[in-house]
Amino acid sequence: MRIGTLDHVDLNGVWRVAPADDDLRRDAIGLDVDDADWAELTVPGHWRNHPEFADHDGPLLHRRRYRLPEPAEGRRRWITLDGVFYQADVWLDGAYLGDPEGYFFPHTFDITALSRIGDEHVVAIEVACPPVRSHRGRRTITGVFQHWDGMDRTWNPGGLWRPVHVFDTGPVRIDRYRVLCRDADDARAHVLLAARLDSDGPRHVTVRTTVDGEIADEHERRLAAGLNEINWNLDISDPHLWWPRSLGPQPLTTIAVEVLVDGTPSDARARRTGLRVVAWNDWQCSVNGERLFLKGANLLPTAAALADVTPAAARYDIALAVEAGLDALRVHGHIAPRHVYDAADEAGMLLLQDFPLQWGYARSVRDQAVLQARAAVDTLGHHPSIVQWNAHNEPTAAAVGIQGDGAPSKLRYLAGQQLPSWNKSVLDRWVKRSIERADPTRLVVPHSGALPHFPLLDGTDSHFYFGWYHGDVRDIEQVAAQVPRVVRFVSEFGAQAVPDNADFIDAAAWPDLDWEHLAIHHGLQKWVFDQRVPPAEFASFDAWRRATQTYQSELVRHHVEVLRRLKYRPTGGFCVFAMNDPMPMVSWSMLDHERVPKPAWEALMHACRPVIVVLDRPPSIVGHGERLVLDVHVVNDLRTPVDPAVVEITATWAGGSHRWRFGGSVGPDECVKVGEVELDVPDTLGALTFDLALTAGDITATNHYATVITVPPA
Repeated sequence: MRIGTLDHVDLNGVWRVAPADDDLRRDAIGLDVDDADWAELTVPGHWRNHPEFADHDGPLLHRRRYRLPEPAEGRRRWITLDGVFYQADVWLDGAYLGDPEGYFFPHTFDITALSRIGDEHVVAIEVACPPVRSHRGRRTITGVFQHWDGMDRTWNPGGLWRPVHVFDTGPVRIDRYRVLCRDADDARAHVLLAARLDSDGPRHVTVRTTVDGEIADEHERRLAAGLNEINWNLDISDPHLWWPRSLGPQPLTTIAVEVLVDGTPSDARARRTGLRVVAWNDWQCSVNGERLFLKGANLLPTAAALADVTPAAARYDIALAVEAGLDALRVHGHIAPRHVYDAADEAGMLLLQDFPLQWGYARSVRDQAVLQARAAVDTLGHHPSIVQWNAHNEPTAAAVGIQGDGAPSKLRYLAGQQLPSWNKSVLDRWVKRSIERADPTRLVVPHSGALPHFPLLDGTDSHFYFGWYHGDVRDIEQVAAQVPRVVRFVSEFGAQAVPDNADFIDAAAWPDLDWEHLAIHHGLQKWVFDQRVPPAEFASFDAWRRATQTYQSELVRHHVEVLRRLKYRPTGGFCVFAMNDPMPMVSWSMLDHERVPKPAWEALMHACRPVIVVLDRPPSIVGHGERLVLDVHVVNDLRTPVDPAVVEITATWAGGSHRWRFGGSVGPDECVKVGEVELDVPDTLGALTFDLALTAGDITATNHYATVITVPPA
């Protein structure tokens, strides 16, 4: 944020807009243009929200007139575009200012000289957001906001989605300001500070740093004309440490910097941060020396139209994650509105932050990716909730998920995982290196969802869609047993389900829905449903919808229980795909676009309680006379032991039952096998259920499993 008593004027509100062409670029950028018959568009906003441009892919020329007295002597004037989706060309009074690119950080231009010519001005901004038609060869760093299976694939987010404002500073402006906590303990916190100062000429300045309003450092600097990069360190004694929500409180500290020229304030900035140290060891996360198993979900954009996201809506998603008992959210394929990060800081919700590279990119994107990667650190690095950066999500373009489950797509998928490629081997390394240079305090992952491959033979985090794109839901257990390293951190798994809020589906047409329309605009993957929950097997839309929700719920529950049972041996955590929908969709989310929960949300909440008791999942069907041997585990995420713990299990079938009882202690932050259930399957056909109950003082936990007894094959 910008602080002080500096002059500031927002240019929010009604702008005049028209589709851009060469004539407008030449003739419609100056003061003497009559734009009265142009369409009106509200800024901040997206042009797709306007009926006239509902199907428009841009570019659009935006114009806004304003009056402002010329800056005082010795003052400089600037215009900032706080958020542009995605590229722009900017003019003031017909004079060209520049061509900013990048949606999630501000772009600022010096307009001092132009502002001294008169008090009436016009700013003209041509905004372009070229449509993306494929998951390969992408050229804009817009992540999941374009051509992605979690949004309408024809959606275009183009527009000025954050405010445009004009403000004054002294001779030296703070162009960027970065705050990183390198390490912290009860005695001292060591903070790395960096700033980029824009000076009107060679100057001698004083840089003053304050911590919660108290001066902590003051030193002199010599500046050249133009941009100057400066770095300095700060030690804070007896800090109040920031903790994840399950480990302690979340005190926040404001570290501000002020630049003084001849003793007079010229510009100032402030960042609110938390003092803590983060470490990762083989995909197990520690904060302030305390290891924490991360139970998480993928956080998708709050809404497809970011300009429409209110602070309350952004914060609500964090509150829902806390309510569900989650420790972490992976900010999937995008950089979110600022209130998301503020809310996570305040709640102690850990964030795994994706840089907005999604699937395959053309070579021309590299330079911008490197520049924007540093901007991401400058913009977000002060947030203590962020514990990891990921440079690129699924650079192999996930051929199995996008192009079907046939042999050709599987071969392309495996080849993409194992063979070197420009995205994995070049682009991702450049982006990773750029983030690491800007932020030495956090783990930086080159790419997410890549299996072990040369030269990173141990792989990164894994995306396993067992039970959806491939295999069976139970295959996660087999893979974990055969190749334990690939389940060290599973950052995507899940299945699609139809939401209760499905007004966008013509249920009366069942079973002859417009499947193609639903695929393009609402993400529905019918070819997968045909394998997992075939629509043809259901007499009504409602019956099919309920079946999809049940399938998703059971899949999420099973994966979470398996991964929690593998706690630290070797799994360090997981993130379910996904938490929320950004628009009306048939997707993997557990909360729809209005945050109405699907049954999978309750299943996740139950499976993420601090203490759970789990049984090896019985086979879907068992033959009478078979012998079942099922392990029983108790998972304790508390920092105190569960002692003494008593686990009672009851197996029930038609006309009979059997009980087991186990007891013992489960240490802090541990998973313990407490016993085995051995049962000769009775010869009574029908349901066989297992009910588990744990008691330990005030702590209780229950669970339920079911199978069906059949006649074994001859």
